[in-house]
Amino acid sequence: MKVSFHNRFNKSYKRCPAKVQKQFKKRLKSFLENPYNPLLENHALGGDWQDFRSINVTGDYRALYYHLVDDTVEFFIIDTHSNLYG
Repeated sequence: MKVSFHNRFNKSYKRCPAKVQKQFKKRLKSFLENPYNPLLENHALGGDWQDFRSINVTGDYRALYYHLVDDTVEFFIIDTHSNLYG
């Protein structure tokens, strides 16, 4: 699987605490090994985010991504659950 990062993701990632950034790197490794690892709680979203999927980074942080083509995904944003879903 190939992964890319949207500019919005890069900006939101830089604003995350170092602890969250470190945890995302661990979760990304798990994602690349198995995108549906139960630890990631990978699931499709609805509403404003209907074309996206979410993975759990920490108890409160989520990383949203979408499929580009075939085996390529793009991570779009990382933020707290409340900031993403209101």
